[in-house]
Amino acid sequence: MGLFDKIKKSLFGEDENTDKETKKDEKTEEENGEKAADVEEAEQDESIEEAETAVENLEDDSSNQSNDVEEEQSEQDKENTAKEDVDSDATDNEEENQTSSEEQQSESQTELYEKGLEKTNQGFGARLNRFFAQFRTVDEDFFDDLEELLIESDVGYETAEQLTDALRDEAKLQKAKSRDDLKKVIVEKMVELYDQNGDSENEKLSHHDDGKTNIYLFVGVNGAGKTTTIGKLAKRLKDEGKSVLLAAADTFRAGAVEQLVEWGKRVDVPVVTSKEQADPASVVYDATKRAIDEHVDYLLVDTAGRLQNKKNLMNELEKIERTIKKLAPDEPTETLLVLDGSTGQNALLQAKDFDKTTKLTGLVLTKLDGSSKGGVVLAIRNEMKLPVKLVGLGEKASDLADFDAADYAVGLFHDLV
Repeated sequence: MGLFDKIKKSLFGEDENTDKETKKDEKTEEENGEKAADVEEAEQDESIEEAETAVENLEDDSSNQSNDVEEEQSEQDKENTAKEDVDSDATDNEEENQTSSEEQQSESQTELYEKGLEKTNQGFGARLNRFFAQFRTVDEDFFDDLEELLIESDVGYETAEQLTDALRDEAKLQKAKSRDDLKKVIVEKMVELYDQNGDSENEKLSHHDDGKTNIYLFVGVNGAGKTTTIGKLAKRLKDEGKSVLLAAADTFRAGAVEQLVEWGKRVDVPVVTSKEQADPASVVYDATKRAIDEHVDYLLVDTAGRLQNKKNLMNELEKIERTIKKLAPDEPTETLLVLDGSTGQNALLQAKDFDKTTKLTGLVLTKLDGSSKGGVVLAIRNEMKLPVKLVGLGEKASDLADFDAADYAVGLFHDLV
């Protein structure tokens, strides 16, 4: 099932009538089955009564005594059946409570996305609604203006062009002419474009199940939110009962080490540090060795991100990766590029620069709650095929959420159609 099929009910309210009809049919079938069972049971009871009458007329006192034994056995069977029903009810209640808890958790995350993407939703929605309020006919001017709107919404030039071409063909195919029909087609093609360029399984953070240390390397320019993301993720992992170690390898930026140490104190996680302006790779070596020796579940490495000297920065990241592989050849488990979601297309350019030097496994988009440029997720997925694994949707630690494409789409597009 495609991503759009999973979210169209939330966006458009589709399949609601179908679900009601299905439930109605199931209820009717159940009632008919119960009636048939009642008729069959009544017939069986009548036959039993006739047989018992015949037995009572023919059998002597000894057979009556036998019947008493059977009645006692029947009473025992009823007690056992009642006990089984109670056990069954308890199991059903437990399953219902578990299902209810999962549904509440899902609703909570959906609400988090809707709140975190509120500015993006309002910005994109306002543009889209103004656009449709002005259009008169679906012609080439309509699609040219739509392409310009998509570019302004930070989905990128290449992605906007692909979307417009797909929308042009789909609108003709579906004969979509009304505002609502056209909005629906636009949302559908955006979601399909995202869905076809990735695998939802790859959006989850990778981890080992064999007890080996998971090393997560965080890269990105200064100010993107690397250190804060590391602190929030450390808290989550610690709350899950995992052992966590932090490595302060951003040794040249003033206050960077102190900031990570403060996060370590806040979430009760140790931090490996060195003297100011020490070689970042040496800090990573010490942290990696300690994590392996102490069998730590997760090592989270903070790195530098100096824009003014991009060449040295990339060389430094390569050296850090080589250092890790000396002690743990299969690491890092994840190399995550942290991007400030409020920078729009600049985030896409940064992703392309870092991916040339460092083999990225995924992205972290921060500060989406304060941005109207959440549409950049579509451009990054379409042009780079990189999964977004974490998103920052608020200031609290709990607002660092696993990326969920369906919740993202609902948060981005709800109330637009």
